[in-house]
Amino acid sequence: MDNTQQQLYDSPAYKRSRAAYKWECTFEYFVALLVGDAFLANLLTYIGFSDAAAGIISSLITLAFLFQLVAVFVVRKITNTKLVAILFHSLSQLFFMSLYIIPFLPFAAVIKKPLVVVCVLLAYFGNYMVSTLIFRWGNSYVDPKKRASYTAGKEILSLLTGMVVSFGIGYIMDQFKANDNLEHGFIFSAVAIFVFCLCDFITLMLIKNDVKPKVRKGDGIPMSEVLKNTLGNKNFLSVVVLMILWDASRYIVVGFLGTYKNSLYALSVVQIINVVSQLARAAFSKPFGKYTAKRTFAKGIELGLVIAAVAMFVNIFTTPSTAFLIIIYSILYNVCLAGVSGNITNITYSYVDSQYFAEASAIKNSIGGLFGFAATLIGGKILSAIQANGNMLFGIPVYGQQVLSAISCVMLIATVLFTHFVVAKQKVMIQ
Repeated sequence: MDNTQQQLYDSPAYKRSRAAYKWECTFEYFVALLVGDAFLANLLTYIGFSDAAAGIISSLITLAFLFQLVAVFVVRKITNTKLVAILFHSLSQLFFMSLYIIPFLPFAAVIKKPLVVVCVLLAYFGNYMVSTLIFRWGNSYVDPKKRASYTAGKEILSLLTGMVVSFGIGYIMDQFKANDNLEHGFIFSAVAIFVFCLCDFITLMLIKNDVKPKVRKGDGIPMSEVLKNTLGNKNFLSVVVLMILWDASRYIVVGFLGTYKNSLYALSVVQIINVVSQLARAAFSKPFGKYTAKRTFAKGIELGLVIAAVAMFVNIFTTPSTAFLIIIYSILYNVCLAGVSGNITNITYSYVDSQYFAEASAIKNSIGGLFGFAATLIGGKILSAIQANGNMLFGIPVYGQQVLSAISCVMLIATVLFTHFVVAKQKVMIQ
C-alpha cells in the first residue's frame, strides 16, 4: 500500500466511517437478539405456535438469504449507496418491531400467525436486500490488511454490549411474566427495538457516502460474466458447498433450541447463559482473528467447525435431568461462531475478484440459505414425529432436539473434512 492510500485510510472521514459501521453492526445485533432464539420462541409460543412451527419460523432467516439474489441484479445499478441502504435497512428493523405489536391486534390466532410469517419475511427482505451492499460499503473504509482484526473488534463490541441488552431485557420480560403481564413485556420489547432502529439509522448516516458505485470496476459487466467469475469459478464453488454444509448442519437443530431452552430455564436464566456464551465468544474473537491472519480464512473456519461439532455432540445428552449441558453447548457453539461467522463472509475475498464480491456473497448465502431452510423443514418433521410419539424413538425415551443434535454433529464432521481437504488446499487471492 502506497502513502496516498495509507493517508486515505487514516483520514477523519474514513476513521469516522469505520467507527460508525462498527456501531451500526452493534445496534443491528441488538435487534437480532430480540427477534431470535428464546425471545422469539417466547413470543411465538404466546401467539400459539407449536415447537416445530416456532423452530421453522425462527429459521426463516435461512430462506430469507434468497432475497440476496435480488441484490445480484440491482447492486451494480445503485447510484446512491447510503440512500438505498438506509431505506431498506430501516424498514426491515421496523417490521421486526411490528412482531411485538401483533399480539395486541384484534384478530384471531388464525390471522395473527400468517401476519407473523409475513412480517418476518418482509423484515428479512429489507435486511438482506442491502446486507452485502452495506458490508461492502462499510468495509471499503477498512485497510484490507487489517480486515480480520477489524472484524474481530467489531464482533467483540457487539457481543459485550449485547450481553447487557439480552440479560436486561430478559430479566424485565421475566418480571412481566411473573406478574402475569407478559403483554407489557412485548410493548417494552417493541419500544426497545424502535430505539435501536433509531440508533442504527444515525450510525448509517455517519458513514461516508459511496455516491459513485457505477465507476467501480464491475459496473457494466453482463450477468453472464458475473456468473462465469462466480459459479464458473471452481474455487468459489467449493466455498458454496462449504456454505451449504454449514447452513444445513446447524439449521437442522438450532431453530428448535429456543423453545427447548425455555422449557429448561426461565427467560432471564436463558439470557444469563447467553451472556456467558457471548463472553466466551468475545474472549475468542481476537485469538481467532490472529489465528486467521497468520493462516487463512479457511483455516479459521475449519477450527470453528471442529468446536461446533463438539458442541452438538454435547447437546446430544441434554435432557431436563442434565439441563446444565445446554450451558456447555451454548458456550461452545458461540465460540465456534467466533471462528466461522466473520471468516465465512470474508473468505469470498480469497477466491473471487473483489469487483464481484457483492454478487458472489449473495449467491453463496442464498444457496446456503435454501439448503439451510430445507434442513429446518426436515428437522421440524423429525421433531414433530418424536413429540407425537411421546418423545420416544424406536422404543427409547429421547427428545427430538437430542436426535437433531446427533444428525447435526455427523454433518459438521463431514463439513470439517471438506474444509480441510478441499477448501483449505486452494490458492488464496490477496486483495
